Amino acid sequence: MPEPVTVLVRRRVKPGSEAAYEDWLKRMAEGVTREFPGYLGAEFHRPAAGSGEYRSVFRFDSLEALERFETSDFRARMLAEAEPFFAGDAAWERMTGLEFWFDPPPGTRVPQPSPHRMALVLVAVVFVLVLALNLTIGPLMAGWPLALRVLVTVTLQVGLMTYVVMPRLTPHIARFIYPKSATP
Repeated sequence: MPEPVTVLVRRRVKPGSEAAYEDWLKRMAEGVTREFPGYLGAEFHRPAAGSGEYRSVFRFDSLEALERFETSDFRARMLAEAEPFFAGDAAWERMTGLEFWFDPPPGTRVPQPSPHRMALVLVAVVFVLVLALNLTIGPLMAGWPLALRVLVTVTLQVGLMTYVVMPRLTPHIARFIYPKSATP
């Protein structure tokens, strides 16, 4: 059974080209959705204050689907079209496990995240979030059907993990997740 694959792209954009780059990203994602079976979606993150680095996360249902996209004329045309916006080459990382939740520490040369430590952190975070959600909103949903309570809890938990907890937590635990990282 094919395993989903995630690609994280980090790219610097020339100052003043941000709006054009973001428009290009939107058109790229729309084109991938139309033309490439197996594309599961994308997320785009603007640069953190002072970093100037955009992050894009693309997901495909299999390595084969990703490779069809990567070797396509569509991708080549889109990259050529956006070349004037780029301030340098992009860093592309393929990930097939849980590692897309974690950012390596600054200066990491060859990130090799520990799957055991990633799992440990995710279990701890999921446990705390699910417990907190059940204690806070659980009583409000007391009469709801079980499936609906679970759906609401999981939706809130995943949203909090993706947009609130993990982006703030990973800079503080990166050395734990990447114990053998070589930094300058």
